[in-house]
Amino acid sequence: MYFQIIICLKCHHSAVSCIVHLHHDYTITKLFLNKKEKSVEMQVVGITGGIASGKSLVLNTFMKLGAYAIDCDALSREVVIPCSKAWWEIVNFFDKDILKKDLEIDRKKLGEIVFGDSEKLDILEKIIHPEVRKKCMERVAAIKKMELEPNTLVVIDVPLLIELGIQKEFDKVIVVYVSEEVQIRRVMKRDGVTKEAAKKMIGMQMPLKEKRKFADIVINNGGTLEETEKQVRNVFESLSS
Repeated sequence: MYFQIIICLKCHHSAVSCIVHLHHDYTITKLFLNKKEKSVEMQVVGITGGIASGKSLVLNTFMKLGAYAIDCDALSREVVIPCSKAWWEIVNFFDKDILKKDLEIDRKKLGEIVFGDSEKLDILEKIIHPEVRKKCMERVAAIKKMELEPNTLVVIDVPLLIELGIQKEFDKVIVVYVSEEVQIRRVMKRDGVTKEAAKKMIGMQMPLKEKRKFADIVINNGGTLEETEKQVRNVFESLSS
């Protein structure tokens, strides 16, 4: 699938920043942590949803309340900064034409190259995956080492959590839900696309109505910011008690 350094082929994020759109043979256990090794007092929760559903908002709200947060998209962008190991591998394979004058990878141009080319997308993902895995493991290890307080909560944003069938790797799974109408409206406003284009982007993903069936907890983000924050606060208090 694709990540946010280029337009993701499934969620219209980038192929480089969409870590959960990697090959399904990489499980969250391999990618993030080994549940058998984590402290019995550490609760690891996966957050997922769809395009424009508000996963980042929910993740950030958990973090403000005191939970540890791991953002896969952010880590995927971090590992391709200029002159990093993954950056050099990408440039060597795709050529320097994918770079801007500040040496940053041109996400749009890279996306156009891998869009519809499964072989090149596969190579891109294999370059990024090991580096993202390393970053995730470093963060989880750091939390385990530093945190001695009981009921420690770690929240990980994984866009394709349900599609990859890795929900059992988490203590709880949260689905951030909005209606399709709200998704369409938000995508149109955010990306400046037509209604038909927004529908096409949303249609490439598993419907949120289906994802809800796999959730332990559903957060409805179709209302006001205050309403969403209240739901997150209630969930946080429940999981931390």
